[in-house]
Amino acid sequence: MDSRTATVNRDTLETQISVSINLDGNGITNFSTGIPFLEHMLDQIARHGMIDLDINAKGDLHIDAHHTVEDLGITLGKAVTDALGDRKGIYRYGHAYVPLDEALSRVVIDFSGRPGLVYDVEFPRARIGDFDVDLFREFFQGFVNHANISLHIDNLKGLNAHHVAETIFKAFGRALRFSLERDPRMEGIVPSTKGCL
Repeated sequence: MDSRTATVNRDTLETQISVSINLDGNGITNFSTGIPFLEHMLDQIARHGMIDLDINAKGDLHIDAHHTVEDLGITLGKAVTDALGDRKGIYRYGHAYVPLDEALSRVVIDFSGRPGLVYDVEFPRARIGDFDVDLFREFFQGFVNHANISLHIDNLKGLNAHHVAETIFKAFGRALRFSLERDPRMEGIVPSTKGCL
């Protein structure tokens, strides 16, 4: 069975980022980004997606976190694409509903080969600690553009912004896991009538 791992580096005038990923991991993580709340969310992806993640990022945080968060999404999306390879034998589609107390979110993924994001999330407040919640959309847009997936994220309920964010990232991790799982009935087959994704 092929190893589904990758390391991707992104170096710009704004950020220097390295992401190493194992799609068939155990949820082991190592993060150094300078953005603690984002690291908490990345941990949800890894643990619920059963993906090993090692992420190091240095960015222009003295300006704000925008470039670092967006570029992390870009680099993680590219790492998933590189680790996945030709996309043969995967389930392709994944979805998850995840609650946390009063909050509930739904995430649906299609490894379609076409980037598209539908993001229907309204946070009850603009910041969680020091983190600007608008940056979550930038993270997912960067991921979608470089993983070439269709991604629907819907927050269905929630009064606590932390709970809303956590349900989104947990659901994303679980939907990612299900879509990337190997389908024993599709071994060596691209799951598309086109013959490619």
